[in-house]
Amino acid sequence: MRLRIAILDLYNGEPNQGMRAIRELLAEQDGTYEGVRLEWHEFDVRRRGEVPGVGFDAYISSGGPGSPFDGEGKRWEHDYFQWLDHVWNHNERQLAGSTERRQALFICHSYQMMCRFFALGRVTRRKSESFGVMPTHQTEAGHEDPLFDGLPEPFYAADFRHWQVTEPSQIMMDELGGAVLAIEKERPHIPLERATMAIRISQDIVGVQFHPEADPEGMAIHFAKPERRQHVIKHHGEEKYQRIMRRLSDEMFLKRTHDAVLPNFIRGIIEAKGREVAALESV
Repeated sequence: MRLRIAILDLYNGEPNQGMRAIRELLAEQDGTYEGVRLEWHEFDVRRRGEVPGVGFDAYISSGGPGSPFDGEGKRWEHDYFQWLDHVWNHNERQLAGSTERRQALFICHSYQMMCRFFALGRVTRRKSESFGVMPTHQTEAGHEDPLFDGLPEPFYAADFRHWQVTEPSQIMMDELGGAVLAIEKERPHIPLERATMAIRISQDIVGVQFHPEADPEGMAIHFAKPERRQHVIKHHGEEKYQRIMRRLSDEMFLKRTHDAVLPNFIRGIIEAKGREVAALESV
């Protein structure tokens, strides 16, 4: 059995750690996962206007730079939203549990785009950048969701963003069958609503505001570079820099999230395909 995955690259050609981390995670164990062969193809959405069709088993849509409104009126955003619409409509035509349903995971910038498309909440610029390895709190629905299986409360995630999704629309959640799975850390001294950090729209489509692909080893190398270290200290302070480096070296923080979220997403697709194969063989 093989699993075909499309990776939608929204980094617009800018150097980044996200695509590297996604590739490396999928390439672990020689590109196999629990005996299933993983096969993936990349689509350069913003720079080249590439989008996949609905013939893949699963989709991972990446983070990216800039505003989630940068694409308004541009061809690439039109095509990206059209692809998302096709995936949603394709799933609506399939039976629940069918392997013909397409799974999709949206990360950071893509999460904000997903929330815009489905009108899931207010997508706005933060008053200050969220930057670091941050605590993320699961909601009641999040504790029951297989995406977060094995994670503590709270869990810690790589969170680097100028934008946020707040005031989730219960009307849209009810209409789509979705739920908020996680929210950002509590800041009682700041009179602002806590941003959503994960939303499941359906059994097939889920998004996270943080970077589940972020690996502590790769990030530690990245932040140890002199120019990067100087940039972080200049804009966020020495204390923030040292806190990030400590949390990258401690397995109780980022490693748990890296080892859980994306693997859980892939495992769920494999299990669904396995059930369908077993059902066909028993006929």
